[in-house]
Amino acid sequence: MVFKTIGVVGGGTMGQGISEMLAASGLEVLLVEKTVEKLDRALEQIQVSLDKQIERWALTEAEKKLILAKIKKADSLQDMAACDMVIETITEDLNAKKHVFFQLNQICDSSIILATNTSTLSVTEIAAITTHPQRVIGLHFLHPVAKVNLVEIIRAMKTSDEIFEQTRKFVDEFIHKKGIKVNESPGFITSRLICTLINEALHTLSEGVATAEDIDTAMRIGYDFKYGPLEMCDRFGLDAVHDALEGMFRDYGDIKYRPSFLLKKMVRAGHLGVKTGEGFFLYDKDGDRL
Repeated sequence: MVFKTIGVVGGGTMGQGISEMLAASGLEVLLVEKTVEKLDRALEQIQVSLDKQIERWALTEAEKKLILAKIKKADSLQDMAACDMVIETITEDLNAKKHVFFQLNQICDSSIILATNTSTLSVTEIAAITTHPQRVIGLHFLHPVAKVNLVEIIRAMKTSDEIFEQTRKFVDEFIHKKGIKVNESPGFITSRLICTLINEALHTLSEGVATAEDIDTAMRIGYDFKYGPLEMCDRFGLDAVHDALEGMFRDYGDIKYRPSFLLKKMVRAGHLGVKTGEGFFLYDKDGDRL
């Protein structure tokens, strides 16, 4: 199968990163959001990301124009019918995702692969809302999408061999990332491990063992992390980490996945990290640490 046009549902942080990466790989992208305002905001943030790369001499103005030219605004979800694959990247809410897949099931021909970028939710349960669950698969990209050369390919209970192989080909040959096959399990590999580490860092902070800065410095220097676990939490979104932990705690029943009370307090206070400008650290409107 030849992939030419990829639909992206959701223009949040991950939707922006996936759209930019797909366009940089030479693919046509149709990006859809709930409102025109959100769609415009997503494209603005993609331009900010590209401009930062130009500042670092990692990109030219001509390359930026080529990438932006490949990302088209979709008027509605109906436009996804013209795609070879659709990747859903909306919020980690099972009912919301099921609603999107219910609509895509009616809009997209049965030959179109429907993928979800969920980091913890059941792909099997999402697929069950469709009449062709064999064409539903998980594609879990990690943030920042352009820099992380890894994709978890999650095989749901009814994902067909053909769809899995086509998706693996897409990951290997079209976007040139390392695909890891994952049999569905709450949190998969990456979310399960990193959220557990973040939660332990939160316990360490709340117990007064060290400051947030020192905890992150210890992991960055001591174990060569790009970001420490608390800044990772800020960049993922404290609400997203909280929801992921809650989901794994519910599914596994193991206390190690129970979200730290400090995390609950931060989320209740609206300190969600980069998206609000304040989490364990402070950030400017472009997501850079202050």
